Amino acid sequence: MKVTFLGTSGAVPTTERNPSALVLAREGERLLFDCGEGTQRQMMRYGTGFDVEHVFVTHLHGDHVLGLPGLIQTWDFNDREAPLAVHAPAGTRSRVETLLGATGERPSYPVRVTQVEPGDVVLACDEYEIRAFAVDHRTEAVGYALVEDERKGRFDRGKAEEELGIPPGPKYSKLHEGEPVEHDGRVIQPDEVVGPPRPGRRVVYTGDTRPTAATVDAAEDADLLIHDGTFGEDHRDRARETAHSTAGEAAELAAEAGAERLALTHISTRYTGRAHELEAEASERFDGEVFVADDGMQVTVPFPDADESLQIDRADA
Repeated sequence: MKVTFLGTSGAVPTTERNPSALVLAREGERLLFDCGEGTQRQMMRYGTGFDVEHVFVTHLHGDHVLGLPGLIQTWDFNDREAPLAVHAPAGTRSRVETLLGATGERPSYPVRVTQVEPGDVVLACDEYEIRAFAVDHRTEAVGYALVEDERKGRFDRGKAEEELGIPPGPKYSKLHEGEPVEHDGRVIQPDEVVGPPRPGRRVVYTGDTRPTAATVDAAEDADLLIHDGTFGEDHRDRARETAHSTAGEAAELAAEAGAERLALTHISTRYTGRAHELEAEASERFDGEVFVADDGMQVTVPFPDADESLQIDRADA
């Protein structure tokens, strides 16, 4: 699973930071979260690919959605045929449809706008689902959590072959699928050679928000929490006024949720050239791994039981 940050700025872009957007790639599938102005160019620049079927919008402030009309038009120019689903908070469908039709032309492929509320399973797939959760911003807004299903336990081939005398073959597959098999006059139960289920991964994206209890719940034991970190403690009052979070507040929430890693994004232009200060503030309140996301940063998220650690590749590396 790989997260590519396409835009990590606050409401105002800079020469280093585009407005909000990120692509999450999983098993060959790509999901786009938010789509600030210039997102399609960032997708080209950082090589994420364009085969996206679902766009998840946290809220309708311009820095999170103004890239949608251009991206949808580009797909049309490229003779797209696959349908597109745009998911947005409840109460915003008519505004999203107006935005998508800003040029007065309809794309040649189907575009469906769905409205989501906190607690909804927005997308249910064979091995994961996308859930919406409540956030606290100045408009209709939600966050999104990608939650993978539990995986099968590890198959102990050595025990199966050496201790139980089962030769490699179809019986291995049946046991791993949870079916008992008969061998040498006895019934072998799956739990004799298959370990306990292994956890999947959880990646949580808040969009713009104050810290909320719902985010704590959504980010429980998250492998990666991507949280609004617009301000530092020097602008704590401004964070409250504008319904954003400070880096320290995001860190406290990550610690309460038991998240493994915290990525701070939506960085105010006030911290141009000194975003490391936000990282330092967060590190004082969160013992896990913490970093400020940059445009072009690619983060590979390992399984919770994997030996490897989180991998971060920076665009300028």
